[in-house]
Amino acid sequence: MEMSDVVINREPVELFKVLKFEGLVGSGGEAKLVIGNGLVQLNGKVETQKRKKVVSGDVIEFNDAQMTLVLEPST
Repeated sequence: MEMSDVVINREPVELFKVLKFEGLVGSGGEAKLVIGNGLVQLNGKVETQKRKKVVSGDVIEFNDAQMTLVLEPST
């Protein structure tokens, strides 16, 4: 499984946007579809809420990729 950190500049952020901006899906609509179909895990549990708010420290798993959200330090 590929593991990576995803830097976000604010929190919370919607789950489908993380998948979209990380290029794991082609569009926001596709992101909502895979979440709705139960293909995404959040912190080890299947997540089906498309607009679920995620924050720093949350772990998202999708398509053999694992991403940990990290809040960008404010300057």
